[in-house]
Amino acid sequence: MPVSVRPRSVRATLLLLLLPAGIALMALAWFIHGALLERMSRDFVESRLKDEAAFLEHQIHQSGGRLDTLRTGDYFQEVFHHAFAIASPSRQTFSPESWAPLLRPLLAGEGDGIERVHDATVADAPSDILAYRRSFLVEGTAIVVIVAEDMEALKNSQGALHAWTAIVSILLILLLVGSIWVGITLSLRPVVSLQAALKKLQGGEISRINVDGPDEFRPLVRQLNQLLDSLDLRLERSREALANLSHSVKTPIAAVRQILEDTNRPLDEDLRREMASRLDDIDRQLETEMRRSRFAGPQVGKSAYPVKQARDLLWMLGRLYPDKSFEMATELTQERRWPIEEHDLSEILGNLLDNAGKWSSRCVELSLVETREYMQIIVSDDGPGVAESARDRLGKRGLRLDEQIPGHGLGLAIVLDVVQRYEGKMEFSSGSAGGLQVEIVIGY
Repeated sequence: MPVSVRPRSVRATLLLLLLPAGIALMALAWFIHGALLERMSRDFVESRLKDEAAFLEHQIHQSGGRLDTLRTGDYFQEVFHHAFAIASPSRQTFSPESWAPLLRPLLAGEGDGIERVHDATVADAPSDILAYRRSFLVEGTAIVVIVAEDMEALKNSQGALHAWTAIVSILLILLLVGSIWVGITLSLRPVVSLQAALKKLQGGEISRINVDGPDEFRPLVRQLNQLLDSLDLRLERSREALANLSHSVKTPIAAVRQILEDTNRPLDEDLRREMASRLDDIDRQLETEMRRSRFAGPQVGKSAYPVKQARDLLWMLGRLYPDKSFEMATELTQERRWPIEEHDLSEILGNLLDNAGKWSSRCVELSLVETREYMQIIVSDDGPGVAESARDRLGKRGLRLDEQIPGHGLGLAIVLDVVQRYEGKMEFSSGSAGGLQVEIVIGY
């Protein structure tokens, strides 16, 4: 049995995404700070050790290589805070003396430069030191100088600084959490306003949503208002259709009823034909209003494939009119969708192509065009066309019931009805082949 998972709120989702990212960045910054701090401290200590070794070399050169004349003891340690060792062929000097076991092996080594001693086990001496060894000649006498730094004390100082950095990082994370929470709360205020507006809409206090929100919410509000407009329009048209149907069928029904209730008149052939005519009127009215009721108009989430539908209709009309050619010109792909309900697009294309097929001499052309602003359908034929003075009457509601007579008036009222529901326009003109050209433009 599948377990339903309750979706998280936007606030929880953002916190789950932003908080770990913030913590990870703070932790990365903390590790980078530790690495940089150690690197900078080592470079600084090495620079000071080299400077002090150069100072000792200068002092030894001034004394002519006589080490006993130098101020040794704890002088350099007190002044420079470093330990040192000086060695000549006749004498070795260490300060402080407790570091002698650590520095003596370095004196016996070869080469100048920085050396590191780890994990030393000498009483009264550090276990980790950084030393600089320098050798030179004074009046032909080889002298070796070593200056060393206690890295344990430096690490302790770095550890304290690094710990304070961690504390500051934690405080910054807490501040970040608070900032994220406040930012999310302020950002979700339009949602609260939209919820309140929807509640008022449900209660009948308002008819449309008017919420001042950020740019991201305006398309949502606009779509909701368009949906409300579409629902109101469909309701209004349904009421209009019912009123029209009721008004239209009253007369034929009353006539049939009068004939049936008149017992003095026999049901001869003329009366039967009259009753059949009245019933045909009712049937045509019902069919007309049923076709109108199937027009959906703009609906969110509904779309159609114009190229596929057009090809299917052209194939069918090619079989219906085998002596005529139906051509289509378009740059749209087979997978391209238009935001038009599928049945509505079929009504538009079907009626226009059927009209053009009936009146064309040999060829009917269909063009499907799409831009960023609109969708365009153009149907033209090579028939006799329609006089310019008569084009204004095409598509009028008064011609809509005249569906038994072939001509360009067939179904054009239905097409105009559908196009108007999409807030589009339909225009008539003379085509390049001399027949009638119908152009439909529907904006996005």
